[in-house]
Amino acid sequence: MPFVRITLSTDRPEPMRAAVAEGVRRALVSALGVPPDDRFQIVDAQPAAAFHVDRHYLDGDRCDPVVVEITLTRGRTREMKLALYQAIVANLSEVGVRPDDVLILLRESEREDWSLGGGKMQLLDEDLIRKYGWSAPEA
Repeated sequence: MPFVRITLSTDRPEPMRAAVAEGVRRALVSALGVPPDDRFQIVDAQPAAAFHVDRHYLDGDRCDPVVVEITLTRGRTREMKLALYQAIVANLSEVGVRPDDVLILLRESEREDWSLGGGKMQLLDEDLIRKYGWSAPEA
């Protein structure tokens, strides 16, 4: 159950913002096997002046950043993470976002760090784990 926060410029029109969110969701599904209906995203549009990003740091060529922050439970391999990054960039390129403008940050947490409502720890609930076919938490 990844949680995604996408921050981009208000200069990008609403249809593009929605397409960016969809592109990130599709990448999570294809690269990490996240269920298609497992969607928890916030799209935050900020004035372009709010972005203070070095244009050429690490040989980049950034001009209109799209920041994708993904919080998810631990357990993905380095290869899976790279596949995710590449899928996000490919999907966002399809809707007009330049590859160098895509900044991605993954944050990993433990299953007990999540509550999806009601003050419960759903990701540790054995009945929900069976119902949704998740892998059992490691002891």
